[in-house]
Amino acid sequence: MYKAFYGLNDNPFSIAPNPHYMFLSDRHREALAHLTYGLGETGGFVLLTGEVGTGKTTVSRCLLQQIPDNTDTAFILNPSLTELELLATLCDELGIQYGDNPTLKQLTDLISQYLLNNHKNGRNTVLIIDEAQHLRSEVLEQLRLLTNLETNTKKLLQVILIGQPELQQLLKRQDLRQLAQRITARYHLLPLNKDEIGLYVLHRLQVAGRHEPLFTRKAITALHKHSGGIPRLTNLLCERALMAGYGQAKVPIDHKMVNQAAVEVLGNIDTPSDKRWPFVAATVLVLVFGLSFYLFNRSAIDNNFNVNAATANNTTQQPENTNTTTVLSSVTNLPITTETQQVQTTTAAVNAQQQILNQAMLQSSNIDNAFAGLFGLWNKQPIIGLSACQAAQQQGLACYQQQGNWYSIMRLNYPAVVYLQDAQANVFYGVIVERQAEQILLQLGEQQFWVNKDWFDRHFSGTFEILWQPDSVLPREISLSSSLGQVQWLENSLALVNKRPARLLTQFDSDLEQQLMQFQRQHGLKPDGIAGNQTLVQLNLYLSQQGPRLSASEERN
Repeated sequence: MYKAFYGLNDNPFSIAPNPHYMFLSDRHREALAHLTYGLGETGGFVLLTGEVGTGKTTVSRCLLQQIPDNTDTAFILNPSLTELELLATLCDELGIQYGDNPTLKQLTDLISQYLLNNHKNGRNTVLIIDEAQHLRSEVLEQLRLLTNLETNTKKLLQVILIGQPELQQLLKRQDLRQLAQRITARYHLLPLNKDEIGLYVLHRLQVAGRHEPLFTRKAITALHKHSGGIPRLTNLLCERALMAGYGQAKVPIDHKMVNQAAVEVLGNIDTPSDKRWPFVAATVLVLVFGLSFYLFNRSAIDNNFNVNAATANNTTQQPENTNTTTVLSSVTNLPITTETQQVQTTTAAVNAQQQILNQAMLQSSNIDNAFAGLFGLWNKQPIIGLSACQAAQQQGLACYQQQGNWYSIMRLNYPAVVYLQDAQANVFYGVIVERQAEQILLQLGEQQFWVNKDWFDRHFSGTFEILWQPDSVLPREISLSSSLGQVQWLENSLALVNKRPARLLTQFDSDLEQQLMQFQRQHGLKPDGIAGNQTLVQLNLYLSQQGPRLSASEERN
């Protein structure tokens, strides 16, 4: 209706997951790279999660366009199925014929035979399941059993699970631990920042045939504010704003029209003053209660510590800089004594410490507070009204999110915001401030605790974010066709990482390609022998001399 008015030849803000409109932000490129890597030679399960509307399905459709011709693909959009229904749906997608009222064994045998024939003919088989958070645990287990069919080098069925963040929680169940261990790549897709929203809107307009900007800068700011950076909500708001502009015969679209669109699409939008005072009042009450609780418990801890302070100091070797901590957590080694009274006193101190730690965990559910602690380590500060990554960019830093484990973080050696979970799967956030051997100094809110690797592994969800300061402008990629200067830089960088002498190169040779692929495998990147954006970022994280580190040692374990 309004396409001719704006000079468009298509509807640019349809919420259908059209790969033609795929906007590859840095996050979406990373997501696509992780999916592609997961479909490598080894196979197994690949996990892509993200909030509703962040573009997960669109990424998967884009992946389908890149899958080689020798791949058979099954795409399941409605996973609310029983085991029998799932196998039947898989047969339907792959064109496997089966009789009336088949049994679970019959379907399994048919699928296994199909996979074996495909492998014999040099073909791959991929199963993609969208909205996978709705899968039942017994269905997931059936999927795992299907992937048991394998050769010495690869799985015959590769499975991509796409879902909302609840999927991560589902896979942490004890009865699904075998499946969780088979996930070869995982990525959590975050919303777009304000700059990316502007590029996203411009990209969709250009694909639809309009190359001139249509939204003002204030309109883009309003879009990001109301949508939270979620592409689907951005599409809905843009669509409504374009309708309003068409009705008023007005170009360009300004922030007032976007605000009105937000009221119509999202409901009543409260003004900031309406929300600020109740929030402030609630925050003050929580802080007062928390401070009172802390002081009461702190008094009890101090009394207990005074009883055995001398013995604890003489018998326990604790990490340096303990004066920076509020309390030592219960996972730190405690003195062993044969005296019953001293054992009872120590036990009471441990219980009191654990209460303080548990309380800090409950009060650390706001990721912005964790980032404030991370900014402090860089002698920077958050900026009101901007996301953490936006504030970092304003101050010359860059954000980097990664999935990994203890060793991934320690290898990079940067302070990190870590996504954690308590025993009830409640999410909380902390900052790893320092490392000493197998212990880390973990900041939760305003308190710091020394915890060991075992405690961290039990609570870490697998996602962490760091800040870093790029030393130089990175090239887009370094490959066989790159200049000799870039190829030599790549050789020098890999040599520094591997602590070996650098070679003088005259070309991008096979040894450099093998070194590069080894580095990519170590960091969960696609081992394609091309130093793309993600590989170059990883290299620069190692080589950067700027900013704080977890350990002064140059050894990255």
